[in-house]
Amino acid sequence: MIHSPKFIAVLDACVLYPAPIRDLLLNLAYFDLYTPKWTDKIHEEWTRNLLLNRPELSAEQLQKTVDAMNTAFPDSNVGNYESIIMAVTLPDSDDCHVLAAAIRSSSEVIVTANIKDFPNEYLSKFDVEAQHPDYFISNLVDLNPEKALKAFQQQVSNLKKPPMSKVQVLENLKKVGLEVTSEKLLELI
Repeated sequence: MIHSPKFIAVLDACVLYPAPIRDLLLNLAYFDLYTPKWTDKIHEEWTRNLLLNRPELSAEQLQKTVDAMNTAFPDSNVGNYESIIMAVTLPDSDDCHVLAAAIRSSSEVIVTANIKDFPNEYLSKFDVEAQHPDYFISNLVDLNPEKALKAFQQQVSNLKKPPMSKVQVLENLKKVGLEVTSEKLLELI
């Protein structure tokens, strides 16, 4: 369900939580392959969970990441979606804010690893589709392999602590569930 070369997608907390997926999604957006959207609540959710599971990280470090995301994509933080939350129904009511943000921002896609929590039959009423990050990103690679490769190369060059090779980054992407994406990017390098 891609209607234009640069469409709008809400990034669920579960795809912002793993740094390899987050970094690739942000680099793809930087290279104008799509427009990312999120909310303060989505940021709060992924950073809270990351702090719980990664005690070596600090709230300050993650806030810097959130601030950098909001600075790099100043129109990506969706507001005024709260009134829509009560009007939508999902299997997990805690996810209604994500759909509400998608509706408010006219997003075509919700990028999420929790596909079962976003039934496309229901989402289609709002012209929204849930897509797994591997499906979403591999489609972006197919749509514009040159820009997708540049985005991937940018992700690799941004990694300094520790630096990683392209193959190492591809292995990390595979480990976090981006198997098809990893294979497609490997074919391009």
